[in-house]
Amino acid sequence: MTLLIRFPQGRLVDQHRGKCRELAIASASLLTPVCVMAYVLAFWRLAADVGMARDGGTEGVFSHWQLWLAIAAGLQVTARNLYRKLEQGDWIPSPSAARPGPETHRQLPRRP
Repeated sequence: MTLLIRFPQGRLVDQHRGKCRELAIASASLLTPVCVMAYVLAFWRLAADVGMARDGGTEGVFSHWQLWLAIAAGLQVTARNLYRKLEQGDWIPSPSAARPGPETHRQLPRRP
């Protein structure tokens, strides 16, 4: 004897691409000033190594200008990728504005 238990299919959480558009806009906007600060720290540490500026009092791993430069470049690439995604329109306008009801839930295409 085989017993089949069928659960009703509820709303799929990951069905819509780009639910967090507002979060992406805020992150991309905040990453730009953080990136500038990392560039400033990198060039300040480089100037301190050359002798053109005073030492900032940093010691350890964060006292290397190469690390700050790599962090700044990574943040800049991340912010640019977020801005590109937003410009391409891969994200729906707002999760609350495009919330499907039970009747539209079955009409949406499923991802492969």
